[in-house]
Amino acid sequence: MMEQFETHLRKKNLSENTLTSYLWTVGYYFDHYEDAGQENLLAYKGYLMEHFKPKTVNLRLQALNNYLEFIGEEKSALKFIKVQQKNFLENVVSNADYTFLKNSLRKDANMEWYFVVWYLAATGARVSELVQIKVEHVHAGYFDLYTKGGKLRRLYIPKKLKTETLEWLGEIKKSFGYLFLNRFGKRITMRGISQQLKNYAEKYGLDKKVVYPHSFRHRFAKNFLDKYNDIALLADLMGHESIETTRIYLRRTASEQQALVDEIVTW
Repeated sequence: MMEQFETHLRKKNLSENTLTSYLWTVGYYFDHYEDAGQENLLAYKGYLMEHFKPKTVNLRLQALNNYLEFIGEEKSALKFIKVQQKNFLENVVSNADYTFLKNSLRKDANMEWYFVVWYLAATGARVSELVQIKVEHVHAGYFDLYTKGGKLRRLYIPKKLKTETLEWLGEIKKSFGYLFLNRFGKRITMRGISQQLKNYAEKYGLDKKVVYPHSFRHRFAKNFLDKYNDIALLADLMGHESIETTRIYLRRTASEQQALVDEIVTW
């Protein structure tokens, strides 16, 4: 049954990460519950609500709802829970910390990770997209990605970043293949990037809570709007299906709000 369900999901052009997540969730569900009856479904939803954040709960419910659709039981679909939108961004790396980390890596001649950090912050790439960038894309100055539903999104590599990357590639005599490799010469993994960033945060005395791949994507969005206030363009560059998703970047980070309050409120 799971093989047929996987085939059903692949027809929807879901990303590999989403597909893997859906299959894992449904597999987990049937490891713990006998059937997809309403009582069991609600019990599982209750378990999720007790142990996970709303966004994770809804991802799991989405997976189960896809399975219920697959077996013709759409009427049993579970309702999503409301995600409370915060009026500030949390745990976003500051420009000062981003610049310090990048400069520290360069000073230590750690050029590969210098470029990892720079690419994350200057392209707005998701970590799943970063690991796919090849030398050939650097030469072209962009990387074309196909998102859900077969939509094309172009990930641009800024001119300054492209120029410095090509100089570095010339120095290490690398002319093709994936841009970022692990110590075994294989394409670096998403988990490898996340873990190594934590290691560098610790090494350079930075807050590990703000040094993670998606934090630099947030920094890209914030910096872009500060310099060019076009939210529709940013939504396209970020690959957001709805401009409403992008509006969060119009808000200040919690630390920015605190600094403004400290400066303004003197009464």
